[in-house]
Amino acid sequence: MERRVAALRAHIREAEERFGRGFGVVHVLAVSKMQRAQAIRRAHTLGLACFGENYLQEAEEKITALGDLRLEWHFIGRIQANKTRSIAVLFDWVHTVDRVALARRLSEQRPVDRPPLNVCIQINISGEATKGGCLPTEAADFARKIQEFPRLRLRGLMALPAPADDFDQQRLAFRRVYEIYQILNDRGAGMDTLSMGTSGDFEAAIAEGATMIRLGTAIFGSRPAP
Repeated sequence: MERRVAALRAHIREAEERFGRGFGVVHVLAVSKMQRAQAIRRAHTLGLACFGENYLQEAEEKITALGDLRLEWHFIGRIQANKTRSIAVLFDWVHTVDRVALARRLSEQRPVDRPPLNVCIQINISGEATKGGCLPTEAADFARKIQEFPRLRLRGLMALPAPADDFDQQRLAFRRVYEIYQILNDRGAGMDTLSMGTSGDFEAAIAEGATMIRLGTAIFGSRPAP
């Protein structure tokens, strides 16, 4: 893991420089789904502190086991309505908010003794029926509604475009997300986060304005069998 993380950091620094991004503006969210708690603990010793989980039950066990560490937990999976209370209690961020009803539940169920829950609007930028996310045309109205919920803090947009091998095609999808981000901020959304880019396309995401890239295998290697 040490060599992978060192190579990854060098790659990110090179991409920031090549695409005119400021040094250190791109943050890594370590996607730890299906990884054991000891792997997360090891990643933390290498300077990683933000971890993304897709499955609530799995995350609950790891959050408890790693309670002695100062970690920031991000929920990045699809949200089931009956799981919002636990998500609102356990996590610091939620990247996959795509419906007003879910946003309302998360706000109502966020404990009052914790800071407002950081949320990103998930954009279904490729129009895939199998993926969650609101349509690009719905984003502005949705952003206004989220800002009305007192226990949520709108931080930005999240997207997971359809896979593409061509670098220019990857960039095109991320550019569309960035354009939505700019439009919403021009209208006063006050966002600071673009969560986009995974192990297979994060360089294209950096080129198009990503501030947070979600990396799993690039950090941990192949996921263990379930």
